Amino acid sequence: MLKLSTATANLTIFSLRTGHPVGVALRPLINPSNLKIEAWFAQSNFDNGLLLLPTSEIREIGHQGIAVNDKEAITPAEDLVRLEPVIRLDFQLLGRKVYTQSKQFLGKVSDYATDMESFYIQRFYVTPSVFKQLTSDQRVISRLQIIEITDKKIIVKDATLPVATGFFTRPAPVAEG
Repeated sequence: MLKLSTATANLTIFSLRTGHPVGVALRPLINPSNLKIEAWFAQSNFDNGLLLLPTSEIREIGHQGIAVNDKEAITPAEDLVRLEPVIRLDFQLLGRKVYTQSKQFLGKVSDYATDMESFYIQRFYVTPSVFKQLTSDQRVISRLQIIEITDKKIIVKDATLPVATGFFTRPAPVAEG
């Protein structure tokens, strides 16, 4: 199931062991190399510091929040050695500028949709600048259209239109009878 970014921030984290809230998942930690949510930056009801909730610790995400086994699922960042490079990058998708491969500016990412089973971002929504909003609408871009993600921008494939490859024919007349 796809969820918009607004539905994946500030979620209450519940312990399945106690049935009580143990913290809050603030915002996702996105790996820019594959657009996967690796974890959520989190606040714990029991610990302080830079904490994360790795996606591997999540048992279920519902409309009430995130279910984990217990409070230990919320982990100090220094314990997540594999995620250290991604944590240091602190990649933010929202607000990122989007260009086509022919260098046409499309706008900025205003939202994105994530598959909540695989945690991969499947599409993002690009809103043009205020001036261009008068002549064009928000664009939906699939992850398959991405060519490159840099520190400053996202480059996507140019839009192409299919080329006609034959003659148009009229339908044969119907004999009356």
